Amino acid sequence: MLGILNVTPDSFSDGGRYLDQEHAGRGLRLTEAGLALVAEAEHVLAALARADAAVEALRTTPHGIVRMALFPSGARMMLAGLLRRIVGTGVDLQVRDVDMTPAEVTVLAADYDLVVTHRDEHGTPLTSPRHRVVPLVREPLDVVLPPGHRLARRRRIRLDELADEPWISVNVGWPVDDVLRSLTTVTGARPRVVQRINDFSVTEELVAAGVGVALLPRWSTDDRGGRRFARRPLAGVRAARMVEVVMRESVAERPAVRTVLAALHETIAELTARG
Repeated sequence: MLGILNVTPDSFSDGGRYLDQEHAGRGLRLTEAGLALVAEAEHVLAALARADAAVEALRTTPHGIVRMALFPSGARMMLAGLLRRIVGTGVDLQVRDVDMTPAEVTVLAADYDLVVTHRDEHGTPLTSPRHRVVPLVREPLDVVLPPGHRLARRRRIRLDELADEPWISVNVGWPVDDVLRSLTTVTGARPRVVQRINDFSVTEELVAAGVGVALLPRWSTDDRGGRRFARRPLAGVRAARMVEVVMRESVAERPAVRTVLAALHETIAELTARG
């Protein structure tokens, strides 16, 4: 309830304090002026009820703008499906692709309602009393190899078998490079990085051209059915990135925000069902 006024028609006939009364036998009755004022009170009560209903609709019906920052390969993976699901919901979703590191997420959350981010699964998760973190998916990282590579027929590949290969990674501090460095710690195999490219579509072209091998996320990679390059899971180690949504607690319960989150989960479920 709005809590603006607490008014009932009886309030206008309380001991004659608010409107004129006249005696009627042993009791009292309202004068014509009093009856007119009671009628107006009903209009006030009706207006308050309509205002209450409007506020409740704002609390429960998705509407308005939701601003979202989304890392580029995540946009490639899920944005089309997300936008398709948002159509007709009443939400105006405005998305910007932002190449972000984990350290930049809370800064972005000050400017955006939702920040879709990713991190090494072995990295430290974000904990903050001012922010809510919603896991979306654990996306495995696979090794991608040029066509005709000596290991392309293998079902799984150990990282130490690729120790002498030229590697294409991302900039230092970005999640996929964090995964590669954490795998180095676990296996002792130190990759020889020859190029650092943040755009995975460019990395795919370089691998297809035989420039090197790379780690690429499973559902964000376009291998066109294995015709461009071979994609194989790693053996003996877990390699994945965690895809998460970070938002301020102050926006987390907005119906429009909840609608976008539900659409994100549906989009991810469709992707992962493909294997």
